[in-house]
Order: sequence, then structure tokens, then C-alpha cells
Amino acid sequence: MDLGIAGRKAIVCASSRGLGRACAFALAQAGCDVVINGRDGKSLDATAAEMRQATGAKVTAVAGDVATPAGQAALLGACPEPDILVNNNGGPPFRDFRELTRQNIIDGVVDNMGNSAASSTSPRAR
Repeated sequence: MDLGIAGRKAIVCASSRGLGRACAFALAQAGCDVVINGRDGKSLDATAAEMRQATGAKVTAVAGDVATPAGQAALLGACPEPDILVNNNGGPPFRDFRELTRQNIIDGVVDNMGNSAASSTSPRAR
């Protein structure tokens, strides 16, 4: 299926494994240039190599914690004007969702989405 996103630039946070990895693979398969991110450089490099081999896409691995200003700067340095941003790094505290307060959920959304998007230098993020 052609999603019409080939050639776009994507940043996928926390993407060396799990859901983030699956999102990054799907974007690479759709023809995007993908910047992947994670704190474990070895795992991240292995994921990037596998993605390049499987899809032929341009995949850039950026090790770092996207929850920090340094991690955000490294990601935006690798892709200063992303077309697609997948925030996958955080959220409410891990527990039974019925135990979460409204504020836990709001804080999780802000931590996950607000920090990365607010630091983007892309005019599209404004």
C-alpha cells in the first residue's frame, strides 16, 4: 500500500525495540528516511543495520535519552526538519491503569509529546 510518504523524514523516539522499532520499520518500508533513537547504542546500531538491510532505507541511529535536552538536540541535529515525529518514550507511571490519576495521565502525555515537539526547530512544529 502506498501511503504517500516516501521521501519524508521521520524521527522515531525509543525505537531500538518494541513498538517504536515496529513504527520505524513501517516508515522505512514506506520509503521514509528514518532517524531511530534509544539509550542502548549497541541495540540501536543492530536495529539500524537490520532496517537498512531489510528496507534499503536511509536509517540514522542516534543514541541518547530523548527526555533530556542533550538527547533532543542530538535527534534534531540528525534531522533538523522532520516531517514525521513518533513520540514513544515515556508516559504515565507503569501500573494498572485503574490506579492512575488524571494528573498522572496528563503529566505522561506532556512528558512524552510536549518535550520533543516543543524543542523542534522545524517551522512545521510551530
